[in-house]
Amino acid sequence: MQKGNIGVTTENIFPIIKKFLYSDHEIFLRELVSNAVDATQKLKTLAATGDFKGELGDLTVRVKVDKENGTITISDRGLGMTAEEIDKYINQIAFSGANDFLEKYKDDANAIIGHFGLGFYSAFMVAKTVDIVTLSYSYKEGAKAVKWSCDGSPEFTLEETERSDRGTDIILHVDEDCKEFLEESRLQGLLTKYCHFLAVPVAFGKKKEWKDGKQVETDEDNLINDTCPIWTKKPSDLKEEDYKKFYRDLYPMADEPLFWIHLNVDYPFNLTGVLYFPKIKSNIDLQRNKIQLYCNQVYVTDSVEGIVPDFLTLLHGVIDSPDIPLNVSRSYLQSDSNVKKISTYITKKVSDRLQSIFKNDRKEFEEKWDDLKIFINYGMLTQEDFYEKASKFALFKDTDNKYYTFEEYQTLIKDNQTDKNGSLIYLYANNLDEQYTYIDAAKNKGYNVLLMDGQLDVPMINMLEQKFEKSHFTRVDSDIVDRLIVKEGQKGEELPHDKQEVLSSLFKGQMPKVKKTEFHVEAHALGENNAPIVITQAEYMRRMKDMASIQPGMSFYGEMPDMFNLVLNSDHRLIKQVLSDAETACAEKLVPVESEIAMLTLRRNELQKAQEGKKDEEIPTAEKDELSEVEKKIEAQKTEKENILNGYAVGNKVVHQLIDLALLQNNMLKGEALTNFVKRSVEMI
Repeated sequence: MQKGNIGVTTENIFPIIKKFLYSDHEIFLRELVSNAVDATQKLKTLAATGDFKGELGDLTVRVKVDKENGTITISDRGLGMTAEEIDKYINQIAFSGANDFLEKYKDDANAIIGHFGLGFYSAFMVAKTVDIVTLSYSYKEGAKAVKWSCDGSPEFTLEETERSDRGTDIILHVDEDCKEFLEESRLQGLLTKYCHFLAVPVAFGKKKEWKDGKQVETDEDNLINDTCPIWTKKPSDLKEEDYKKFYRDLYPMADEPLFWIHLNVDYPFNLTGVLYFPKIKSNIDLQRNKIQLYCNQVYVTDSVEGIVPDFLTLLHGVIDSPDIPLNVSRSYLQSDSNVKKISTYITKKVSDRLQSIFKNDRKEFEEKWDDLKIFINYGMLTQEDFYEKASKFALFKDTDNKYYTFEEYQTLIKDNQTDKNGSLIYLYANNLDEQYTYIDAAKNKGYNVLLMDGQLDVPMINMLEQKFEKSHFTRVDSDIVDRLIVKEGQKGEELPHDKQEVLSSLFKGQMPKVKKTEFHVEAHALGENNAPIVITQAEYMRRMKDMASIQPGMSFYGEMPDMFNLVLNSDHRLIKQVLSDAETACAEKLVPVESEIAMLTLRRNELQKAQEGKKDEEIPTAEKDELSEVEKKIEAQKTEKENILNGYAVGNKVVHQLIDLALLQNNMLKGEALTNFVKRSVEMI
């Protein structure tokens, strides 16, 4: 028996391996099964080159668990090792068996994943002792079977042992704090996750079947992997159903994909894979981490943020490349030059594929747009080079369910939706039902209205206003229809100012108190056939509040109250009737107040005119005091006028009914106010 110390430069190599080399203990199974596959692939390479002339036989890698004895065994019938090779590749951590092998067989060893040395030592993350029992393929030439053992210290033993067949058994004596890995279900899950597509068959025990009310083992191997997944095949050899079946295998609960891209490139880097466009609705976060990264069919990670552009994390599927290092450190992957090239290539393939579908089958593209939209918008918002390509095939959808490219839509609206300043006004709605009245009013003016109800439409609008020349987006309910697009010389017949004030006072005092909501009441001539009251919300403030809900740095706007305009249509017969009735009913009280206001206003104007052009110090104090006193009296009389009108409006059911109808139309009438509206409606009927 040979004893010795492993050739490491520090006594603390094992704690370092256990704590820092891998981010998760479960990765040990990937490393050890991958090494077994690696050894098998090497033997197949030797057989192909004629350096191994024996029978290959069954090359299945086998994983066994013995819960009673606390062991996990990974067995292969690959190359095996001699005592000298164990000393070189296991005891000398600085070396890697794959490196020497690749150098010798570089033209035939494309499938070698390598890194046997450090990968093997991941075993000590879960095992207190590890045994290697191995016999080299060259045993007929005198190589002996050997057993290597180590308890996690730098000390090891190496001795001859009995073994009749070539290959290697790695036996893990599982540590007390890692007993979870002795559960069959746990190992089955890990093997499925990490070894599902390894290129050599991997068996975990035997298949089981129900018999006499219990599960019993059969003689059939429980194979856990598909050795020839579709991304290793030529697209010409695959049918549409093959791609859909593979997608169902990867994501059993998902809807069918929209379409897919088969990646296959060998210069300037090697890359294969299949990427699917899933049906994406609204919640981005639920769709992330669905791309699986592989290195020669060995699972690397499904956490691809930072490795591929952010918007590509919404794709599903598989990327496989020997140029992606088999390393679990994402920070290492993110800095790797090959990974960056792959990322750029995939972005180009995605945009090319979308462009191709748009050009060749626009009808299909439009049918899938509602699912594609969030994905494409995300890409345009986060990656400038993708925006440049996508702006040629990205679509607007209007409220009539018609689709337009950006350029087509600009041509459609430029004649009728250009304001007096030469700016193109893009009108949009984000809820067809809630904003129906506003949409209808805009259509009656000959305007087209976009439907922008997606999760990313607010930031998209902000970006497009910067990208498009002299263009503004305005939600269709942000103002009365005549002011949405202000044309040259546009004006209407308005009520005299004093009558507008009367109307505003009648309604302002009767507005319900809504938490974090403020109303500004004004009167305008909107046409006798339009609604008596219209509620609008200014585009800027509403958009800022929308942005605050998705952008933490803008939370200030989210805390501000909602501010709405309540616009009274002075042309409508009901508003005219309310005004007429109020003036008649309140005339006796209003006449002296209005007379007093008129007299005070006249005196204020005289004082202001006398003070025009004078410096402050040139105006007598008495005049200043009188002006101040006059202004206070005017405000007091206006307050008195408002109180008179409010007192009348309190008992006017039409005023309350009109307000509630407007609130109801905007989904703002709730609770007690809604109950009172229903009661009042019944009474009035």
